Amino acid sequence: MTIDKSLRTRKGIVRARNVLTRAERIEKLLQQDRWTEADGPFKLPKVRVYKIVVKKKKKKKGEEEVATPAASTASKTKKK
Repeated sequence: MTIDKSLRTRKGIVRARNVLTRAERIEKLLQQDRWTEADGPFKLPKVRVYKIVVKKKKKKKGEEEVATPAASTASKTKKK
């Protein structure tokens, strides 16, 4: 049986996940020096997952003002 097109995901999960796999948790703990091989893979401490928020760049007002007069003069010349 196939999955309906509306239910498919194109690139997998796009949004941030709030649960890490065991391997990901161990990797983060190793980076923070909070885990060693002797500790074992069970009963791992909690690892905070930071969500990355990308802000959109704002357009400068100077760029918009320069573009609008040129467009208005071009439209006036075409009408004549």
